[in-house]
Amino acid sequence: MNLFEEIPENAPEELITELLLADGVRIEQIVSFGQRSPDGFWYDQAENEWILLLEGSASLRLEKEKDPVELGPGDYLNIPAGCRHRVEKTAENGRTVWLTVFYPPSPKASADAFQAMADKLA
Repeated sequence: MNLFEEIPENAPEELITELLLADGVRIEQIVSFGQRSPDGFWYDQAENEWILLLEGSASLRLEKEKDPVELGPGDYLNIPAGCRHRVEKTAENGRTVWLTVFYPPSPKASADAFQAMADKLA
């Protein structure tokens, strides 16, 4: 198996392929062709997400950071559970290939995230 086999050079929509799902861990291959998050949309996940950019380029915005995170081939980023983030842009001329690993937060991090949500609702 090879992560780069059978990837088209262009597609109208992002391609997401689940490579592994086991014991609370999910590994996905994501291929973007200039896609980005819709205006006003933020990912807000209950799990951690580790990203490795394999090909292309991307710009991610983390809600609590002033500047976007620019990624190129070989760059990686860990996004903790509950960290709102969005994809500002991906390579417009060509494809962006990501490997993402979703994994559960530690029990302490889960408790802290739950408390933070409860505090917002109070």
